Formats: sequence, C-alpha cells, structure tokens
Amino acid sequence: MLDESPARAAQAILVAAREGVLEAQALLGQILLDGQGISRDGPLALRWFSIAAGRGHLMARNMLGRCHEHGWGCTADASIAARHYRQAAEAGLDWAMYNYANLLATGRGVPEDQGQALRLYRRAAEQGHAKSMNLLGRYLEEGRACPADPVAAAQWYRRSAEGGDFRGQFSHGCVLLAGHRVDEGLAWLRRALEGGNLNFLRVAVHTLARAQMPVLQPLVEAYQARIAVLDQGAVA
Repeated sequence: MLDESPARAAQAILVAAREGVLEAQALLGQILLDGQGISRDGPLALRWFSIAAGRGHLMARNMLGRCHEHGWGCTADASIAARHYRQAAEAGLDWAMYNYANLLATGRGVPEDQGQALRLYRRAAEQGHAKSMNLLGRYLEEGRACPADPVAAAQWYRRSAEGGDFRGQFSHGCVLLAGHRVDEGLAWLRRALEGGNLNFLRVAVHTLARAQMPVLQPLVEAYQARIAVLDQGAVA
C-alpha cells in the first residue's frame, strides 16, 4: 500500500494511530521520520515513537534510541539513546541489542565495555540478526574480548553474508579470497558493492586497493565508480 500510494497509506496510518492502533502509531513515527507519503517531521515522529514505546512497542523504543543517537527531531544525546536501546534489548529485541552494543563498543553515551558488546552481538546474531553476525565474526577474528577463533569467525561471516548484510558479504568475500577461492570471493565482494552505502564503500575500496592483487583491480575501479555516483548524489 505504501509503495502504490504513499499519501493515501499515510493518511490511513494517521487515522489508525489516532484511534489508538499500536502498530500504526509506531509506523506513523517511521513515515514521519522518512517523509514517506507525508511531510517529514522529526519532532512529531519522536512523539509518536514515544507514545508507541510507552505502550510496550519494542521497535518504537529502539527508534527512540535512534532519534536520540542521531539527533532526529531532538538534540543528539547518546546517553539517552543508550537507555532506550538497553530497555528494548533487555526485552529481547535484536535490533536494540545491536544498537546498544555499538554504543558499548565505542564508549558513546556509556562506558566502553567490549565484553558486554560482544555478548549482545552474540545474542542478536543467535536470533538471526545479520549485522550482528558480521560484528561477532570480527570480534572472533581479532580475538577482541574473547579468544581468537578464525574458524568460527568465518562461519559467522558466511551466515551474515547469506542473511543479506553487505558488510558481512564483504567479510565473507575477503575470507574466501584469503583461502584462494577467488571466484567465490569476487562474487561476494560484488554483492557487497551492490548494497553498500557510501561510508562502507570508501573503507572497502581502500582495503581492496591495499591488497595489491591484480584480480581485484576491476573491482576496485567498480567500487570507485560507485562512490563517485553516490558522492554526486549527496552533493545534489
């Protein structure tokens, strides 16, 4: 419905939210944040997320954390974001576990705690959260807050890649290249290119270029071309 007629769908969601439909209240916050079928309004999105979160909607609670972390509709405050993430994570939401772990891993809004971050990434990964799978793999590969286990790391990278995370696809591709499974590795690196955002692509292209492998040169050029397109779009 949103794809076919965003404005009409937004109106229906607004009516349902005002009538007290919990899922509509959370969804209204999201479309107000995105400006999908309705004028973008960060403060009003925050209000609807607050209403839904207060009624027990875990993803709305997670989105409150996102708003406070990034300053969407409010002044950015990572400590407030952490409280919302923690509450939703403790209630079992994988996305909140991932977001709270990111703050713990970087010491934003909370004291840095790599061990707790690792535990949260693992819990979310075990629930099927693809982004957490990739980061769990990184901890295991690097031996960060745990004994290094490259075999387990490779398994989590593969699961993350198969789950659709572009960073996991890149990690899995690199592991395959290191194991001389070149064709498979290149295929996963191409998939990461297709889905990756600008920040990821900038880091990834440097990683590929540093490898100084002739077989990677066409891919390096493809990454650079994609970065140029996204850069142009950002300026526009």
